[in-house]
This record gives sequence, C-alpha cells and structure tokens, in this order.
Amino acid sequence: MMELEKMGKYAFEVGMYRPPSEGGSSSLLLRFTRNCPWNQCAFCGMYKHEKFSLRSLEEIQGDIDSIAGLVRDMQSLSLALGHAGRISRDVILAMIEKEPELNTSHGFAMVINWLSSGGKTAFLQDGNSLMMDSGKLMEALRHLRSTFPSLERCTTYARSKTLSRKPLEELTGIRQAGLDRLHVGLETGDETLLKKIKKGVTAQEHIEGGRKAIKAGFQLSEYWMPGLGGREDWQNHARNTARVLNDINPHYIRSRPFSPWLDTPIHEECEKGTLTLLSARERLIELKLMIETLDVTSRVCFDHAGNDWVNRNGRLLFSHSYEGYKFPEEKTRVLNLISEGIEIQ
Repeated sequence: MMELEKMGKYAFEVGMYRPPSEGGSSSLLLRFTRNCPWNQCAFCGMYKHEKFSLRSLEEIQGDIDSIAGLVRDMQSLSLALGHAGRISRDVILAMIEKEPELNTSHGFAMVINWLSSGGKTAFLQDGNSLMMDSGKLMEALRHLRSTFPSLERCTTYARSKTLSRKPLEELTGIRQAGLDRLHVGLETGDETLLKKIKKGVTAQEHIEGGRKAIKAGFQLSEYWMPGLGGREDWQNHARNTARVLNDINPHYIRSRPFSPWLDTPIHEECEKGTLTLLSARERLIELKLMIETLDVTSRVCFDHAGNDWVNRNGRLLFSHSYEGYKFPEEKTRVLNLISEGIEIQ
C-alpha cells in the first residue's frame, strides 16, 4: 500500500514493509519501487491488492531532497531555539506548530527516529529494488549517499531470480554506488516445495543469485521458513534448505517461522487439510535437522517474533539479536538450545 506523505514541500512516499533489522535500527525508509514485481507467492499477502510499478529517477531524487529539506529545517529551528542542532522534543513540537500537517505524518515520525538513532542506515522499499534500470539505481544511490553522508549502511529486498539474471558488472556497480546489503526470501531450498508455493525461482537460481550477490560485494541475508512444508514435507524442506544455504554460504541466515496468511492459497490448503501445520515441538525437530545439515560460516539469526519457542525458565529459547549466532563456532550451542526446547514444548 502506498502512503504519500502530504506535507507540502516535504512530500515523499513511504512503503509498508521492511525487515525487522531495518526497523529496530531506525532506518530511513525510501521508496525506490512500488510493491512486488512477482507477487504470486502462495504464502504471501503483502502486496496482493497492489500492482508493481517503477518510480522515476526524478521522483526518487525528489523524495530524497524533500527529506533533506525537512532535516535542514529542523536543524535550523534547533539552532534558533538554542538546542545546538539537536532534534529535541521542543524542536519537534515547534516544527509541528510551524507545519501542523506533520503531526499526523508517519514519514515525519520515521525521519525523527532515524535522526535520533544517528542517521546511519537506510532501507530501499519495496519488494525488489533491483528491478530498476541499473544505471538509474546507481545514480539514485549516489544522490542518496551524497545527500546523507552519515549513512553507514544501505539495504534492500531482492529476488534470487533477479540476481541470477543481472550481469555481475552491474551488480558490482550497484554495490560500489552505495548499496551494501540484500535481503532475499529463500523460503525453502526444496524444488518441489518451491513449485508448490509458486516462488518463481528454482533451487539452482537461489544458489546462483546468492553467489553472484556475494561475488559483487554485497552482504547477503537469506530468509527461510521453518514449518513451510508442513508434516508432509518437513524432512525434504529441512535438508534441501540447508543444502542450498551451504552452497550459498550467505552472511546471514534468518528464521521466519511459517504462519498461514489469511486469504492466501496456502491458507486455503491448511483449511482443506492438504497441508498439516507443525506443532511448536515439531518445528523444533525440523529446525534441528536443518541446523545439523548446515555447514556454513554464516550468522544464524532468530530476529523475528515468530521464533517464540521458550526455554525451561519460560523465556525465549533463542536470542532475537539481529546478529544472531556465529557458525560454525556456535552451532553446538544452537543445537543444545533446540534440544532443550524439544524437551519442554
């Protein structure tokens, strides 16, 4: 869903979605494309009622300039109020008094949070920014970096198929222009399950896209879904997901336990009984098989509320840190935690 912030000279678009690691770190959210170009995954309801569209370079640069203008005006107001450029509560209230429409703006709140956290990270929305023409994407990134030199990290969602098709020299150019990290929805490495969920990519394309991203210099986060295969396919899901991740060896592997989204095809399967959801204990058994098969030097992360297994003290079984557990050094620790969870679920 598009949200156009109607703030006069401060107008800019803000999309709906971002990874938890880009919200918890208070990233600047910048909409480079709208919605998802594939939009056929059977488990996903994120963009089902929206059409994908590219934004022009002029629109993107205009949004960056609008945010920069908002930041400059707040800093000037801060200096005038004797706050030495700091964005204090008094500055925010004075800014709202000056521009009342900011009081109901989600974009204004997002910019405040970003500035308060040091203005260090940015996330490019929506579902696959690499669908942009590579030259225009590079130009937009250079404009972003020159406008906000405080940025230390810039990230976006990407699809494995897009990465596998994009020439390496273009990906390398995009990386050098200022895009640091890619978030990719692997979901599963099992070929049969990939077709069933209509992911639109093969296991080999997952591997090729991931390897190419790393070769181009990106940090790579791959997301997989414990429980996605149900009781019918849990072993193939676990083993083949680990196999594909072994072949990619991404920087981050992030767990997103499957939960059927209302009004999606896979939810209908659950309702009809053709897909049987795993219990919390069964998902841990699946996770154990996947982790046992995993042979990577990645950081394995459980940074999502869906990883809600508990330990014997009733607390979360896994750390929800965005940096997770370093493999192979902490593999045994993770397996021990899984065994503890299996015992008490």
